[in-house]
Amino acid sequence: MDDADPRADLAAAGADASAGPMPTARPDPSAPHVPSLDDSPCARHASSRHHDPDGPPLERKVRHDIWVLGLAVGVFGASFGVLATTAGLTVAQACAMSVLVFTGASQFAVVGVIGSGGSLGSALGSALLLAARNAAYGVALAPTVARRSLGRRLLAAQLVIDESTAMAMAQRGRRAREQALWTTGAAVFVCWNVATALGAVAGDAIGDPEALGLDAAFPAGFVALAVPHVRTRAGRVAALGGVLIALVLIPLAPAGVPIVAAALAVLPAVLFAAPPSALRAPRPPTDPGHDAAAEPGGGS
Repeated sequence: MDDADPRADLAAAGADASAGPMPTARPDPSAPHVPSLDDSPCARHASSRHHDPDGPPLERKVRHDIWVLGLAVGVFGASFGVLATTAGLTVAQACAMSVLVFTGASQFAVVGVIGSGGSLGSALGSALLLAARNAAYGVALAPTVARRSLGRRLLAAQLVIDESTAMAMAQRGRRAREQALWTTGAAVFVCWNVATALGAVAGDAIGDPEALGLDAAFPAGFVALAVPHVRTRAGRVAALGGVLIALVLIPLAPAGVPIVAAALAVLPAVLFAAPPSALRAPRPPTDPGHDAAAEPGGGS
């Protein structure tokens, strides 16, 4: 077999180089468009969700769970209406308290102190102390509604309660958090106030709520809320300190004062029992893809 002439190969390569790049084929406008996977609605929706800085909207299942939660809270609203009227409040006063105050712990505290013969000052002190936690909730939720007008933020402040804060902070994106805040607040507000009115109207017919065990409804709810907190060392210290303070002051102080004083047990729990990480604000969740692109050399 004859060997190929290397000079012939070099000449052919030079001819190709002088001819320039190969012309690219232009698309035929008359040819039918063949859709690809990237053109599908699912692909466009997934791409928009990935690049949306506010995150996806609230899931339908979460909306369903929110209304189930609202109906459960309504049971406590009915017991509040019964206890309020039997403690001496009128139906209008009980309903007005649920609409304007809208925080179950404070409402039950007022009714409990008044019903046991305590002064109005003790009742208000207990209510304000229990409602103070909503200020911390407001600070946590402020970035969620920061873009809204002053009127909408004031309305959102009325809906900041335990349930709406828990449901909102459980969502990852800002959009889902805001929708969870409004949806939970509306669901609980409607169910709580309707149940309060029904309980207040039925209070006169029921008579003594203790005969039906309704007086134990809210303490039982408090126990259910406290159980997750006593799993930590700081929670156990606060609970034990609060119990000791209340037991010492019950035979000595007027009704309502032991409840207010028991909150002082939070101080040693926070200062000596809480881990250092609990004193720092948690970092909000971010999009991993966004972080990778923001880092030096990321996203390349």
